[in-house]
Amino acid sequence: QVRFVESGGGSVQPGGSLRLSCATSGNIFSLYAMGWYRQAPGKQREFVAGITPGGNPNYADPVKGRFTISRDNAKKAMWLQMNSLKPEDTAVYYCNKIAGGTWGQGTQVTVSS
Repeated sequence: QVRFVESGGGSVQPGGSLRLSCATSGNIFSLYAMGWYRQAPGKQREFVAGITPGGNPNYADPVKGRFTISRDNAKKAMWLQMNSLKPEDTAVYYCNKIAGGTWGQGTQVTVSS
């Protein structure tokens, strides 16, 4: 089972920025389309952003223009740069293969004044 570890969350004020990281020990990370997902309290987990093995990104409408997804296959790592954060971005953020797999612990992002 490939496992992912998320980090970089925290508490910020509206308009602030955070950079999330996703790491794995898996050996074939470069073959996976990867995604960031989030789950707010009382809501279902939702897709935030995805990136192909070659680095082509796509974003959910609520985060377009504010979030940037990137990856480094050699480092087996992925990031989510989040700018202009809003209170509605508050959630636990997870990374995973687009094709699905075991979920990690996630990292909490809280946006509040």
